[in-house]
Amino acid sequence: MHDIRAIRENPAAFDAALSLRNLSPVSSEILSLDADRRSRISAAEAAQAEQNRASKEAGAAKGRGDDAEFDRLRALVAAKKEETARLQADATALDARLRELLLGIPNLPVESVPPGKDEADNVEIRRWGDPRNFEFTPREHFEIEGVKPGMDFETAAKLSGSRFVVLQQGVARIHRALAQFMIDLHSEEHGLTETWTPVLVLSEMMEGTGQLPKFGEDSYQTREGYWLIPTSEVTLTNTVHGDLVEHATLPRRMVAHSQCFRSEAGSAGRDTAGMLRQHQFEKVEMVSITDPENGLAEHARMTGCAQAVLERLGLPYRTMVLCGGDMGFGARITHDLEVWLPGQGKYREISSVSYCGDFQARRMNARYRPEGGGKPEFVHTLNGSGLAVGRTLIAVLENGQQEDGSVELPAALHPYLGGKTRLGSDGRLA
Repeated sequence: MHDIRAIRENPAAFDAALSLRNLSPVSSEILSLDADRRSRISAAEAAQAEQNRASKEAGAAKGRGDDAEFDRLRALVAAKKEETARLQADATALDARLRELLLGIPNLPVESVPPGKDEADNVEIRRWGDPRNFEFTPREHFEIEGVKPGMDFETAAKLSGSRFVVLQQGVARIHRALAQFMIDLHSEEHGLTETWTPVLVLSEMMEGTGQLPKFGEDSYQTREGYWLIPTSEVTLTNTVHGDLVEHATLPRRMVAHSQCFRSEAGSAGRDTAGMLRQHQFEKVEMVSITDPENGLAEHARMTGCAQAVLERLGLPYRTMVLCGGDMGFGARITHDLEVWLPGQGKYREISSVSYCGDFQARRMNARYRPEGGGKPEFVHTLNGSGLAVGRTLIAVLENGQQEDGSVELPAALHPYLGGKTRLGSDGRLA
């Protein structure tokens, strides 16, 4: 959420930053609501003061036996009490409207974010690995002979409908091995704290990280009011919800492997073949809680952690800086990692690493106490996939496929597969 004081102090800068997202100016609407709200608060305070003063004077009039003045002042007290209540109710309603407006406005990009409208305007900043030259036409993951026995979309559709998959045999074990490999790499070498969290959360937690109220249709809610998390960014980030933490405990770097759930309401008709875009999937998520001074440096570090996963697996990728028009709602700057998928003959997103500044912290009221004292400040938050497990599985299968339908597997996974090195054309590990 945005700081209303900062908007009051420099509305032009606020609108200019939003223009990087190709959004129209909104500061005038915000400030108009804010002025109305503040005027009602001021008027209510004045009416309350008059009510208190009249109440004291009424007591004095009663004491000296001036019944006429007492009756007049008592009527004035009642009128001012009613006026105060009405003005306070107006201020509360205006405050709710202002909060709703601010909650629906995306984060402000940092100055270095490139201008642009969509993914065509994103800027490549790094490329690693060379796409393999195949002596045959590479297939998409679900077309590879050795994958077919272990990737069952028909049974999943019978169980749950479209955009689900049942994994079996060697494919299921590779999927599990990938998650274990990622968690071990991040916790043992990158210094992230392995964490396990619930997948059901309260509405306040979804609001805290920006999924609500604007994107409720993209998530699932239970009859009891809980929400299924779209990613463990929600739970990891909200571990500091409402807290005042000590500066010495920052940065807090966490990683979690979890089931994730997305209704994909805004993605109808996209990537329907295979398991690229599913309603239920697994992800290894990284979250950092830090101070303002180290936010951008932490963003670079987290990007490096995600890149390391792809490099250990030998998967060619490129890193993109998203333009203003393609960035997510809560981000100030985002790096997308796009892995090479030979079956599609293009790079596809496998991780988004975002720096959110204090945007989420204001929604969560999460602050830290500066060293040496001083007024508490909002923490800064970051999140990034490290990586999406299903999409990494796709990349491993497509990049390692052989002409006979088998798949050569990355050396980094061999210890997690009991020494097995390949997925046979029969769907079994060998």
